[in-house]
Amino acid sequence: MATLAAFSSFFFFFLVTFAFAGNFYVGINYGRVANNLPSPEKVVELLKSQRIDRVKTYDTDSAVLAALANSDISVVVAFPNEELSKAAADQSFTDNWVQANISKYYPATKIEAVAVGNEVFADPKNTTPFLVPAMKNVYNSLVKYKLDSNVKVSSPIALGALQNSYPPSSGSFKSDLIEPALKPMLEFLRKTSSYLMVNAYPFFAYSANADKISLDYALFRDNPGQVDSGNGLKYTNLFDAQLDAVFAAMSAISYNDVKVVVTETGWPSVGDENEAGAGAANAAAYNGNLVRRVLSGSGTPLRPKDPLNVYLFALFNENQKPGPTSERNYGLFYPNEQTVYDSPFVKTQVPVSGGGGGDVSPSAAGQTWCVANANAGEKKLQAAIDYACGEGGADCRPIQEGATCYDPNTLEAHASYAFNSYYQKQVRKAGSCDFGGAAYVVTQAPKYGKCQFPTGY
Repeated sequence: MATLAAFSSFFFFFLVTFAFAGNFYVGINYGRVANNLPSPEKVVELLKSQRIDRVKTYDTDSAVLAALANSDISVVVAFPNEELSKAAADQSFTDNWVQANISKYYPATKIEAVAVGNEVFADPKNTTPFLVPAMKNVYNSLVKYKLDSNVKVSSPIALGALQNSYPPSSGSFKSDLIEPALKPMLEFLRKTSSYLMVNAYPFFAYSANADKISLDYALFRDNPGQVDSGNGLKYTNLFDAQLDAVFAAMSAISYNDVKVVVTETGWPSVGDENEAGAGAANAAAYNGNLVRRVLSGSGTPLRPKDPLNVYLFALFNENQKPGPTSERNYGLFYPNEQTVYDSPFVKTQVPVSGGGGGDVSPSAAGQTWCVANANAGEKKLQAAIDYACGEGGADCRPIQEGATCYDPNTLEAHASYAFNSYYQKQVRKAGSCDFGGAAYVVTQAPKYGKCQFPTGY
């Protein structure tokens, strides 16, 4: 098993590559339920230093929105649950809210969406009846200020909105939510070309069922996988299974054309004794492997052509959050801006994979390469090389004995060259750098000895 440091360096390598993604991306949640966080200005500096270009907030704090101005960081802001009833009842209320919290800062601050409420269906104050009317009024206010084409309106739902989630093909929404809330909301999202926001936490499912769910399955590690008895699709991780349960539930009520963005997902680095799986090594593994999963460019088994868009939870540990210990320990950073996982950030020379092997150098803008995942194991790498150099059509002549890229004569180096050749010949299309988890995309040019990796054919 890879060490914590290996997991961490692997994850943070990808953390600094967020900005390159086109049809798929990873952002981060910036929660502030704490009394010891750095100033918004320092937070923006931190985000920019790590090339994180998408952030989701939980309010419209003026200091935060002002600090994000001219940063080129896209922002999702939140409309609070406690104001939903006012928003639903009074268009002038949302007009004033949009003017004070959106148009005042846009476009200097790149506000791209408003999350109206948060997990409203689970709100003990029963704000569900107000949700869709509030969303419509916020949207109408955006129209009034000519912001509707640039700022989307949606609302995050938790997996608790599902009646059934296993197997994924049987996914369905709770019956009491469908007619009064979910159908009207999905219809609104369809008409406004918006997307459904979903908060998905494999940690919760694993922690509650550690005797039934494999930890490797929850952490995207090698495992036998599970075949869905309903549709025959194979799942190799719990995240995909959870998301496909949502897609199945949407399809069951005829809204399978609405896109989905995962607005929260993460894994705690510390937990209570009864919180199975909580820990720094598992958090590093989950987040690092999730990012690699997103950057593969492929979708879920049920929606393979829809690239994943994900916001990790969260930027900082938040010391004032109530509940179990885990709630205060989802952060990638401590409030002093040090990383929670014991690994430094390295921007210009990092391991090509968690297992080491080669160095990388800064890329030219917009270029990407495909490299081998050393943790996939020799058997999987060799099978992937055989495919790439065979029917895949990769140009593997340079890695033959005596050729320019034969040295270093290692499986990882040769696999990286073959995978990249295939990837470039496929014009770097989504999903062409995966090989069943044996490869992933990087934005810095790989270097093995004196071998030069092509960027096109």
